[in-house]
Amino acid sequence: MSNPSTRAEPGKRDTMNRLLAAARQIFALKGLAGARVEDIAREAGVTKQLVYHYYGSKEVLFSTVLDDASQQIMQELIALDINELPPEEALRRLLNCCFDQYMEDPLLGALALEGIRYHEASETRPNSFTSESPALVIKFSAVLKHGIEAGVFKQDIDARLFLASSALLMSGGFTNHYTMSVLVGFDTTSEDGMRIWREHSANFILASIRRQA
Repeated sequence: MSNPSTRAEPGKRDTMNRLLAAARQIFALKGLAGARVEDIAREAGVTKQLVYHYYGSKEVLFSTVLDDASQQIMQELIALDINELPPEEALRRLLNCCFDQYMEDPLLGALALEGIRYHEASETRPNSFTSESPALVIKFSAVLKHGIEAGVFKQDIDARLFLASSALLMSGGFTNHYTMSVLVGFDTTSEDGMRIWREHSANFILASIRRQA
């Protein structure tokens, strides 16, 4: 689903971008249920009526925020230039990029977690995550194939299962912050915690597919 703000006239596009930025902040902090359209409108400097005029409902606005975030992170991963790198280095770059997206955006973990709840409870419309996922699977598949052909990775790795498992591990310190922090004994969103979890996760994933000599 394309973001309507990208198709709007400049003045309208600026207003819609302010709305999306305000909504992103409030949805991440308060969740879909706790967020109020009045607060989003106030933060964006517009009227509540204008929010409904552009998006129709709080749920549509939330799904647009999710779609905007998904499109950005998926396209960044897909566009990552790793074709000339050795297989392990290429895969580590992909994994670290996935982690760094959460590390550099403090709202992304909470927004992703709220998005999971929303999609599990609601009928999911076509969106950027579903439309961009095949290209990301292809990118991971190419790296894995390169590593298998080079004798670095194990044979018969399922790219989809590998991608899903890797994404859960790399993002888990942010989307499941409480549980992970309790289990590992440190705050996974602290500066030291992120550094440790980033390195551990990538090493763990690479070790799981590395071909034994």
